[in-house]
Amino acid sequence: MKKAINEGFEAIRKKGSRVVTEGKHLLGNAGLMVATATLETLADRRKPFVTVINSYTTHIPGHVHLNVLGERLVAALKAKGYNVWYANVGAAICDGVAMGHFGMKYSLPSRELITDQIESIIGAHPCDAWIGIGNCDKIIPGMLNAMVRINIPSVYVSGGPMLAGQNKTDLITIFEGIGKEAAGKMSEKDLEKLAETACRTCGSCAGMFTANSMNCLAEAIGLAQPGNGTIPAAKWVDRAQMTWEINPERVKLVERAADTLEYVLKNRILPLDIVTKEAIDNAFILDLAMGGSSNTVLHTLALACEAGIAYPLERINKLAKLTPTFCKVSPSRPDVHLEDVDRVGGIAAILKAVWKDGRAPLKLDLKTCTGVLRTMVERAPDADGDVIRTGKNVFSEQGGLAILYGNLAPEGAVVKTAGVEKDMMRFTGRAKCYDSQDEALAAILKGKVTDGDVVVIRYEGPKGGPGMMEMLSPTSAIKGRGIRAALITDGRFSGGTRGLCIGHISPEAAAGGPIAVIRNGDVIEIDAVKRTLRLVVPAKEIKTRLKKLKPFKPKVTRGWLGRYSRHVLSAHTGAVMDNNVLYENSKRRK
Repeated sequence: MKKAINEGFEAIRKKGSRVVTEGKHLLGNAGLMVATATLETLADRRKPFVTVINSYTTHIPGHVHLNVLGERLVAALKAKGYNVWYANVGAAICDGVAMGHFGMKYSLPSRELITDQIESIIGAHPCDAWIGIGNCDKIIPGMLNAMVRINIPSVYVSGGPMLAGQNKTDLITIFEGIGKEAAGKMSEKDLEKLAETACRTCGSCAGMFTANSMNCLAEAIGLAQPGNGTIPAAKWVDRAQMTWEINPERVKLVERAADTLEYVLKNRILPLDIVTKEAIDNAFILDLAMGGSSNTVLHTLALACEAGIAYPLERINKLAKLTPTFCKVSPSRPDVHLEDVDRVGGIAAILKAVWKDGRAPLKLDLKTCTGVLRTMVERAPDADGDVIRTGKNVFSEQGGLAILYGNLAPEGAVVKTAGVEKDMMRFTGRAKCYDSQDEALAAILKGKVTDGDVVVIRYEGPKGGPGMMEMLSPTSAIKGRGIRAALITDGRFSGGTRGLCIGHISPEAAAGGPIAVIRNGDVIEIDAVKRTLRLVVPAKEIKTRLKKLKPFKPKVTRGWLGRYSRHVLSAHTGAVMDNNVLYENSKRRK
């Protein structure tokens, strides 16, 4: 068993809530629990304590209904006789609202804040088990990371995906519409109408973007219940009028989480019993099979690091060669959304297709929060043949993500091949370099980027950004304008990005990576088939340029972002904090 992060959590693992309830010297503590109505009488101290940690906020459509779900879960837990603490974490950020301005720099760092907040809450208020309720991009991995860091019985449950909007539209339709309007292919009035009708219900944005990808991966890993990733958040009351209610099936899933928590608590199943190297393999196999967001690479590597598991980035390529793409969802297939995946059996049906295909090393006899993965998979329906395809009809014989290496990415880069057109899998072009996302977006919208270009956006990595801003605006602008160009960056992309867009280039420019020394006009060769990314410049010249490279000056030095910039590592680590890696290096589980 991995050693606890400090002696306080060592005590919580051994004694649970008794740390704060056992003994006369703690009667003052108990008195405060009576004041909050957590306890009705002092005799209730003998009951197990569970904590519900919610991330409700009206900033995010995926979270606007979590207060209702939280109340239903608390009621279900109290009905089982538990003492229930209920807390809400902050730093829940909507990547869509934060997109395109400085605020996006806070998004990826918020993952660390959320994990730290949960550590703080449970470290200060010891309980026997806890449940996290989340739904969007950084909140999900923040909660999963907290589960393995704290390592007491726990379950994650999400608020579910949004329903697609009018005419099967979603958030990405709007962003690509901005590019179309800039190119004169759509009127401003039509763009505004699209923005009013594409995102109408609660839930995490309707496609296989980062939030939904992570909610699906949580099922495959085993930290969440079957249905977590695909059961819609809402149900149409009147689709024509676009009126909706919270989906009763999603409410039932959240209430069942009380049973699931009871199961892991009674059987003493800890997150590190579930999160093994094989479980991480299962997560990436699902990701590859369903064409998930490239951001899942960041978050799953960070989970492995938090769990003390040595997981090399290049292993993803090995899995990709063995895992066909069985399913494509928006943005890779714009008319298919998570509600369609749920209709044909959800994540269990995709995993069943993988299992029956037999090539990928999917392990079914691994522990999950509800039993073993095999039970979920064997009960699933067979692939429907359209949303989930098998045999000769698979979308691709290889998985939907690839890790590229070369003199531009010595530590790797990530591309979502599921979203790349076949004629763009190999591309050679001349570099147009920008030192920020804003510079690049302005150039694209003004028509300065043309067919055959390779747009280079650098100093947007974890340290350089800081915070690794998502590149949905420039990538959508390229797609919306119909430009045949590639984009490479040490930053990252939205799960909604499609096209030949290569991110997570490591080391990043701010860490002295080769991307920092590309010059306008340099030839760049991209081969997503052979998994290579190369600057066509002599090695001696690259070495000379790197020697002349001036030390990076942080863009932000004060506040949380300043601290983050000083301690975060490049994307090939999962953009984790340096103290996490330093602590874990000597303790990695094989």
